[in-house]
Amino acid sequence: MLTDLESVFRSLKTDLGLRPVFHQVDRRVEGHLFISVLAYHFVHMLRLRLKAQGIDDSWSTLRETLAVQQRVTTTLQRRDGRAVHVRKATRPEPRHQKISAILGIAPNPGGTHRVLV
Repeated sequence: MLTDLESVFRSLKTDLGLRPVFHQVDRRVEGHLFISVLAYHFVHMLRLRLKAQGIDDSWSTLRETLAVQQRVTTTLQRRDGRAVHVRKATRPEPRHQKISAILGIAPNPGGTHRVLV
């Protein structure tokens, strides 16, 4: 359990930029600790929900699995010289769909956004 906890915190420090910071003001230290602990509770809650449904992956494995799906922006030129920017997520793989269903979130996050420039 301790190894798992250390692994999650190591990952969060890297991903969230929560490396040791030598704060000069107490409230900044408290804020730094609060964000770190809040992030860990979030990870723990996600992993408990997934474990209850048979997915017992480590946090780093879950991150690697979910990192495959990305948001992509495509720019198309119109005949009138204007550009259309279309932003949407890539198609979720079956594993993403299963995790999304367990967590109760959309498997295709962010929807599709079109902007005419």
